[in-house]
Amino acid sequence: MQSSHSFVNIAAYKFVTFIDTEQKRPEFLAICKQLQLKGTILLTPEGINLFLAGQREQIDQFLAWLRADERFADIEVKESYSEKQPFTRMLVKLKAEIITMKHPLIKPELGRAPAVQAQTLKRWLDQGVDDNGRPVVMMDTRNAFEVDVGTFENTIDYRIEKFSEFPAVVAEHKDELAGKTVVTFCTGGIRCEKAAIHMQDIGYDSVYQLEGGILKYFEECGGAHYDGDCFVFDYRTALNPQLQETATVQCYACRAVVTPRQQLSPHYVAGKSCPHCLPEAPPSEAAAAPSEISAAH
Repeated sequence: MQSSHSFVNIAAYKFVTFIDTEQKRPEFLAICKQLQLKGTILLTPEGINLFLAGQREQIDQFLAWLRADERFADIEVKESYSEKQPFTRMLVKLKAEIITMKHPLIKPELGRAPAVQAQTLKRWLDQGVDDNGRPVVMMDTRNAFEVDVGTFENTIDYRIEKFSEFPAVVAEHKDELAGKTVVTFCTGGIRCEKAAIHMQDIGYDSVYQLEGGILKYFEECGGAHYDGDCFVFDYRTALNPQLQETATVQCYACRAVVTPRQQLSPHYVAGKSCPHCLPEAPPSEAAAAPSEISAAH
């Protein structure tokens, strides 16, 4: 529910054939500038991914414009709210993939892996098994620095630095998960959607993606079975299970995630430096910095 916060933040994606990205890019940029929206939109041959923020009326006008294209008529949107504009500019980018996996044969548009709704997942985690009595294992498909901000309890985290590393590492550990139901998840659904399809393709017999990712889970279930916050790719840096901005920040110099505890370090100077900037910083004080802005999902 929107409170007194003046900005609506939306995140959305859809896998769909989108071959006219170059022609559409000026149109997307023009409508966003007209409506005074800021954020990033990725246009790719496999679909669209967007993070935008603006006033309620302008966001609604943009969504009406977008959904007028039959390819995006049913695009689902996740919302959160903020007191200030979380983006500094408006970008519309052309990319080869919504999220880089380097497996062109994986086409979610042609068929998804099974998805589990947030409320169902919570029930599975409450009871420890799925509806068929199989143990449930959570698998984080995000980069290591995102996981460090928060993740589900007892999750599998392969400490990947970029999503293109995921296919190899998940294949290597397949036998360890025999007989279990694996639920992949990410921020908003994109990475876990591709991940679950790949896992099916290489022989995982019971794998699901978390529908809508962590943000949808927060919206419907709060923080049950989750430790910490969720990293997001805008100035807010992280949202808590109530979808509120937290005190976690990113370093202006090195772009690393800096937790409130790390901000107590003498090496943290707002806008200038943090413990991560120091090559000799111990692991407990500094963690890996984000290497790229990926789809937030």
